[in-house]
Amino acid sequence: MIAELLVTASLTLLLPSPQASSPAIVRSEFIYETPPTPQCHASTIVETPAGLVAAWFGGEHEKHPDVKIWVARHGGTQWTAPVAVADGIQADGTHLPTWNPVLFLPRGGPLLLFYKVGPSPSEWWGMVMSSSDNGETWSKPRRLPDGILGPIKDKPVQLKDGTIVAGSSTENDGWRVHMERSSDGGQTWSATPPLNDGKTIAAIQPTLLMPGGNTLQALGRTRSNRIFTTESTDGGKTWTPLTLTDLPNPNAGIDAVTLADGRYLLVYNHTTQSKDGERGVLNVAVSRDGKAWDAALVLEDDRAAPNGFSYPAVIQTSDGLVHITYTWERTRVRHVVIDPAKLTLKPITNGAWPR
Repeated sequence: MIAELLVTASLTLLLPSPQASSPAIVRSEFIYETPPTPQCHASTIVETPAGLVAAWFGGEHEKHPDVKIWVARHGGTQWTAPVAVADGIQADGTHLPTWNPVLFLPRGGPLLLFYKVGPSPSEWWGMVMSSSDNGETWSKPRRLPDGILGPIKDKPVQLKDGTIVAGSSTENDGWRVHMERSSDGGQTWSATPPLNDGKTIAAIQPTLLMPGGNTLQALGRTRSNRIFTTESTDGGKTWTPLTLTDLPNPNAGIDAVTLADGRYLLVYNHTTQSKDGERGVLNVAVSRDGKAWDAALVLEDDRAAPNGFSYPAVIQTSDGLVHITYTWERTRVRHVVIDPAKLTLKPITNGAWPR
């Protein structure tokens, strides 16, 4: 139902954008027209049997104690009005901000919503809620065990044996990446040691690719002006040392997905911290091996945009379409639907986006 409506729907481009010239774009829209909060950030999206569910954090501004987790659902015709489903109000009445929701539907369910609570990323802790009705209603939140933060920005992956692997990271002792694993559908978790020292390569927010079997690849954000990579051959238990790819990164979140045809699709800002408008462009790249990447699409290109376009989330739904959400100027969440079969690819050589 969702596929029919999206494919047959007329192209909805709400603002001028580089997207307009791409035949790969099926639909582009804002999840809401009237923002429920002054600012928003860090969206996430998932497919359920009843349609799409998206979430993000929103409030006065990032770090403000009124920031809550908001959810909207799409059953095939339009997005529902956003609803706040979680806040950071403590038992003693203290208000703390919430952060970085991540939606994930394990095989067999239920739908999980991970998020963080705390005054800052160096002090936050992990929380999780569940939904048995595809995001209409939610359980009471529970705090994750000490040492477990949950997926820190991007969705987990689930191996053939059912093991869930989530990319996580900490910011209290340098920027350090670790992985968290669950073999019981997310009820209990174990964490790897940090994969980096937080200094040589300061890195956070890994996204996971699935080459096959127990092999995994992670890519993520750094302070080194380039995206990092690391690999595992044992289902995420151990990982190779972090190295830097040729792809630029302006110290901004990324996300990627393993497509049904075996290729990988990456959404990121193809700029560095040293350039003006570092989050003013948002790009899509495709790879067959996770190492050599082809330029596929420019989602946004406005270096003058004061708050830019950032923190993408990406999934491929059962109909083969790719869904991307991202922060648009810190005021709205944009949702773009792509047909990956219609992308025009050009090699990215030495980290330079082709013209």
